[in-house]
Amino acid sequence: MKRTQVMGILNVTPDSFSDGGKYHTLENAVFRARQMIEEGADIIDIGGYSTRPGYTEITIEEELNRVIPVVKALKDEKVLLSVDTFRSEVAREALNAGCDIINDQWAGKFDQSMFDVVAQYDADIILMHNAETEVVGDVMEHMITDLCTQAKKAEQTGIDKSRIWFDPGIGFAKNRKQEIEVMRRLEELTQIGYKVLLATSRKRMVKELLNDDSAPTDRDEGTLATTAIGVNAGVDAVRVHNVIMNSRFLRVMDQLKGDYDG
Repeated sequence: MKRTQVMGILNVTPDSFSDGGKYHTLENAVFRARQMIEEGADIIDIGGYSTRPGYTEITIEEELNRVIPVVKALKDEKVLLSVDTFRSEVAREALNAGCDIINDQWAGKFDQSMFDVVAQYDADIILMHNAETEVVGDVMEHMITDLCTQAKKAEQTGIDKSRIWFDPGIGFAKNRKQEIEVMRRLEELTQIGYKVLLATSRKRMVKELLNDDSAPTDRDEGTLATTAIGVNAGVDAVRVHNVIMNSRFLRVMDQLKGDYDG
């Protein structure tokens, strides 16, 4: 029976919007990763390049210096490792170091070599919906067309369909109205035949729906509401900061929904 997986966020950056700087050292990053594993994480998503509003661009070398030591330190843990990158050079080094999944926020559109690298290592890839400007028109139609186009390219390169994930890209190229529409129509994405990752944790949408000036760390209850919507729509995993809260919530939610019997 299906159990919704939990992907724990590990930002090894000095400037991420929620926890930038907290896990910037190898010691702190490894400690937090092991803590999330104990809390129920199935996947650890390691990010070395912040994409928050106003982020600072970094070199490939700097991204590698942040990410690769963490992958090497965690590769023997009983958890899947994901690296959040849109650069094939980083993906190659991460996969070579023991990473299992590449989480590409540009769905292979930024770097044309990404699919070749992932196929070579027989790894999973997450394709996130994104665009350089805000989507105009039917947001779900745009998303599904875009992601399916990229997925077919990935398959043609040699990546098996079972290894391809879709991420609707909440917080990217969409206004709040469009993000709410995406959440309400998530089932259209989960019914296509690819695995789906929902990544809403502590994002602007949650803040705006809470209608307050809460700090990112105070948005976890709101994030749980999006997790519930995702489970009901049939997503395969949620990407979150607060692993223990979501893990415990999902343990009950999945059983009540009838998808998993514990």
